[in-house]
Amino acid sequence: MRLLAATRSKGKQAEFRRLLEAAGHEVIFPDDAGIPLREELEDGLEMESTFEGNARRKAEYFAKLSGLPTIADDSGLEVISLGGAPGVRSRRWSGVDGPEAVVSAANNAELLRRLAGAPATKRTARYRCVIVYLSAPTAAPAVFEGTCPGRILEEADGTGGFGYDPLFLSAEIGKSFGSATPEEKDAISHRGKALQSLIQSLT
Repeated sequence: MRLLAATRSKGKQAEFRRLLEAAGHEVIFPDDAGIPLREELEDGLEMESTFEGNARRKAEYFAKLSGLPTIADDSGLEVISLGGAPGVRSRRWSGVDGPEAVVSAANNAELLRRLAGAPATKRTARYRCVIVYLSAPTAAPAVFEGTCPGRILEEADGTGGFGYDPLFLSAEIGKSFGSATPEEKDAISHRGKALQSLIQSLT
């Protein structure tokens, strides 16, 4: 099946491509479909209060423009002692704009600042991902969710992944996502789990 994955994040694109192509699906992204970037409009799609709400708005927007079966995800980090923050505001938490690497560095610095001096018991966290799939622009949405438990490290470990990955120690593989191989991360990550549920539904 040919699918449009509604993301411009290079990190997410790599994960979508690895998992979906391994399952026999062709995946393209907005640039491949000739959908021009309208930054202010696209940023406005992610102003809902839930991951599902954001993912659904993105899926509807890009499905309408492309006419293709479309998947969109919204995902983020939830730190228990911070009341679930940064949550749906994970990408914009620090308030910094700019290239993905710059924003990620600022977000990671904010996370370390908020948890400075906190013991391990206060650093419990999870990654959470919600994927919405539309088989056609007017189709009823199908929703898939994945979570990954872990805790926040006191300093970055590794340079792999993206976003908060160097600070997230996975409880399932015992290493940070920043030091995990792509294959290790795909097998147990929040996005990997949600995508596997999606893939099973498409067979």
